[in-house]
Amino acid sequence: MIKATFRMIVCKGRDQLKKMRQANLIVARVLEHLGQLIKPGVTTADLDLVAEDMIREAGGVPAFKGYQGFPASVCASVNEQIVHGIPNGRPLKAGDIISLDVGVKWKGFYGDSAQTFPVGKISAELHKLLKVTEESLFKGIEQMVLGNRVSDISASVQKHVEKNGFSVVKEFVGHGIGQHLHEDPQIPNFGRPGHGPRLREGMVFAIEPMVNSKGPGAKILKDRWTAVTIDGGYSAHFEHSVAVTKDGPWILSQLN
Repeated sequence: MIKATFRMIVCKGRDQLKKMRQANLIVARVLEHLGQLIKPGVTTADLDLVAEDMIREAGGVPAFKGYQGFPASVCASVNEQIVHGIPNGRPLKAGDIISLDVGVKWKGFYGDSAQTFPVGKISAELHKLLKVTEESLFKGIEQMVLGNRVSDISASVQKHVEKNGFSVVKEFVGHGIGQHLHEDPQIPNFGRPGHGPRLREGMVFAIEPMVNSKGPGAKILKDRWTAVTIDGGYSAHFEHSVAVTKDGPWILSQLN
């Protein structure tokens, strides 16, 4: 979820990070379970209902539902949809890819993560798209160390994506996260290294590369939410919420 109102960079203390870890574990468990349900014939509306039930049973609140008017608990973006797809009754087909973005509020703190899944058997090119997009996320996370700058994350993502022949979406960005779903700083997935705020202990960012199989262009559909590729190429989206610590990046939304 990327529509954002930014404020200031907030560094979290140990107890706050523990709460964020719990919020993100709920997100991670939901994504893991949804991934097991994805198959031809399942609808994105089905997945949304399962996600909301799981979030509430875990004591959380769906962070996206009602956020700036978004009508669902999960963003479900299929094929050429980049982000913010609204769940509906359209059955998934073999060969599709689906990006699921899940957010949770738990005891006043937010978790946010996304993953793109294959539906049945997909093409070799789409396998590569998913692999490179996820790799680019971890390339960015590797830069989340004390003393680096925000654009070091951005540049690492872009470099890995483009050297593999794909395009980074520039209209949408990652973001800080904490007691608000979206906080400073904005974190583009492109740019030159060595710019922007210097990373400090306790900063938490949602790093989220969005990568297109063809050109980088995006447009918003009439529903005012769903972003799609301009040229009809497919798009993948991977995201983790990550804390800067003295021992290196702590991926809050990773199960292990």
